[in-house]
Amino acid sequence: MAPPSFKLNNGHSMPGVGFGLWKVTNDTCADQVYNAIKTGYRLFDGACDYGNETECGEGVARAIKDGLVKREDLFLVSKLWNSFHDGERVKPICQKQLNDWGISYFDLYIMHFPIALEYVDPSVRYPPGFTYDGKSEIRTSKATIQETWKAMESLVDAGMAKSIGISNFQGSLIMDLLRYARVRPAALQIEHHPYLVQPGLTELAKREGIAVTAYSSFGPLSYHELDMKKAKDTPLLFENPTIKKISSAHGKTQAQILLRWATQRGIAVIPKSNNPDRLKQNLEVTNFDLSQSEIDEISGLDRNLRFNDPMDYLNDLPIFA
Repeated sequence: MAPPSFKLNNGHSMPGVGFGLWKVTNDTCADQVYNAIKTGYRLFDGACDYGNETECGEGVARAIKDGLVKREDLFLVSKLWNSFHDGERVKPICQKQLNDWGISYFDLYIMHFPIALEYVDPSVRYPPGFTYDGKSEIRTSKATIQETWKAMESLVDAGMAKSIGISNFQGSLIMDLLRYARVRPAALQIEHHPYLVQPGLTELAKREGIAVTAYSSFGPLSYHELDMKKAKDTPLLFENPTIKKISSAHGKTQAQILLRWATQRGIAVIPKSNNPDRLKQNLEVTNFDLSQSEIDEISGLDRNLRFNDPMDYLNDLPIFA
């Protein structure tokens, strides 16, 4: 059974459980997307910065060709990278990303970070990453969020994106954006797990009719392979006594408990796995309920501990300061 969808503020529907494409390798990406579609996934969360959009598109095209789905059955997400925030750069890079996917529109196109960096031409380096020279130099652009958002609104007008959204925004930036947005953000994507609950931010989004999607639902686990000290120094949520206790009580995996903690509170999730059993399990996280006391107990693990902070891996761009 497909997981329930969330109704966005523009009338479109977004699946409550999707497949995240961050760190999916190029050599396995097409197969992983195809197999996820075969398993029942319909939302795929990609980005320029992940460097695998061509392969994502190959997996989608094969699934459509084989009759597993139609394009309109899928909810495909991508993101605008920081180097393309100047107003005149938004439409061309979105078109390149659509071409890479082999599709004519994104269901949701998101501003990846509230960070404007100097333009790097795709012919020089793609994806460009955070640095201007591909090494260590960071150059910021003068583009404002308002300039970038206005250009993203034109993508909706042109039919290149059905919905537009934001990621890694804090409350003050959201409140400011809503003052001038002609097209309101349909979704907010944030790092969200029991070590970083951010209740004020999720409540603001809910009040403003902005759907929330959680990334890094398993906390430090996603960052271990990046050799991040903060993540390695943090106990794994899968080994947390509270999570293990609740997992045992429900006969579910620790991953399913963490995902249900989010979905039961109205927050979409985008886990990934190349293991067929876990792929199926991660999709089945809306067919059981946690008690309110269990939800509160998991939320009580909050440490306000963020792993995806540019200050930790760049020692610059303190957007969460």
